[in-house]
Amino acid sequence: MTDAHAQPADEAERQRALDALHIVGSLPEPAYEDIVKVAAAVCGTPMALVTLIDRDRQWFKARTGVEGHQTERNVAVCDHAIRQPEHLMEIGDLQQDARFADNPVLKEMGARFYAGMPLVTDDGAAVGSVCVVDLNPRELNETQREALKALARLTMALMEARSREREQAVAEILNQGLEIEAGSAPETAGRYSVVILELQDLDALSARLGERALERQLQQLDQQLEQCLQPARGDSINRVTGSGEFIAVLGVEQDADTLAALQKVAQDLRHTLGASLLMGSAGTDSGEPTSAVFLRADKALSAAKDSVAVAS
Repeated sequence: MTDAHAQPADEAERQRALDALHIVGSLPEPAYEDIVKVAAAVCGTPMALVTLIDRDRQWFKARTGVEGHQTERNVAVCDHAIRQPEHLMEIGDLQQDARFADNPVLKEMGARFYAGMPLVTDDGAAVGSVCVVDLNPRELNETQREALKALARLTMALMEARSREREQAVAEILNQGLEIEAGSAPETAGRYSVVILELQDLDALSARLGERALERQLQQLDQQLEQCLQPARGDSINRVTGSGEFIAVLGVEQDADTLAALQKVAQDLRHTLGASLLMGSAGTDSGEPTSAVFLRADKALSAAKDSVAVAS
């Protein structure tokens, strides 16, 4: 079992690095499904996963041979694996390891063997793992160990490439929003705010509603959020393609009424759809670089996620 006091000393920074990837709760992607299939085939195991260790849960970006989308963090073997980012964690018999002998999830799975290689960002933050699980005690050979390490590097490269694509899309949205803001309300040029709204757990919503229904909900949500804005002063909002993330640029440094209206949409969505839409915002009137304003808004979004985790 995981002891909260045994979490990495830089847990806040590690969590921030995971948040910056904007991948937890994302829709399934074939590349990651291929990775777990290859991991299971190479290692000869019935189960393989790409896991991400979030605040209070272990979320599966991809899985084979395993049911469900996530587990609680305090029963996640991968939470132990990430504490040694540079090393493959291999446990020949989970029942003989005092940390996992009474783990209820492992018992339900019938898991006896585990091997996981941490997913480590360029900055050294361990955010999850590529792991394999077997129903019998065993050990990997050296070729299998090296393959698992290679798959973890490949997975991390995919995640960071995905993150760079998102950053480019965000930059285009911000530039477009600032052009609209300056053109519509030149007298307020240089004074603006950035608002990020992110619909949580798209994967679970897609499984519950279906892909088409989810896309309709996202389009409807886009319209509802846009109705909260004031185009005359240069407000604009755009959705990051393929995600549940919306970015608004407001032609004013702070506007409590607009933020309240956006929060009202989020509250209504929770009641009607049972989904969480979290928000982070930041404003400036000092000519601060747009990237810095966005980063502060993104940190505010992470703080909102922290608050939800504590409340739950």
